[in-house]
Amino acid sequence: MKTKCLCGSGLIFEKCCGQYLDNNEIAPSAEALMRSRYVAYALQREDYLLATWHISTRPLSLQEVNEIATEWLGLEVKKPVAHLAKAENLNNPNKANVEFIARFKIGSGRAERLHEISKFVQEDGRWFYVDGKILGD
Repeated sequence: MKTKCLCGSGLIFEKCCGQYLDNNEIAPSAEALMRSRYVAYALQREDYLLATWHISTRPLSLQEVNEIATEWLGLEVKKPVAHLAKAENLNNPNKANVEFIARFKIGSGRAERLHEISKFVQEDGRWFYVDGKILGD
């Protein structure tokens, strides 16, 4: 049985984020990279998270990914994101913002939401996560 991708696209994992996480294919857009990074958090794939994090802001490790029992409950990509690019003067095709809401639960605690605008940059044909701004709801 084929498993649906955790990113919420409705596609099966192998045809969605699995091609980036397991087959080393390059995510074609900032949104595709953001979705695959969400799945990497859910699957505790520190290797992928670090490899797709821009070198200018990349931490040495993500120990908390494996140490904190986090259950990822769902992802919603907010549309449109064009207004974000204009607000930050990102008329550069090698830069992008993706706004999303990720729902998660730590341990046996209650469900929480992470609402973030993530910044991405494309270098040599590859997208990288740079950083994010957490929004209050």
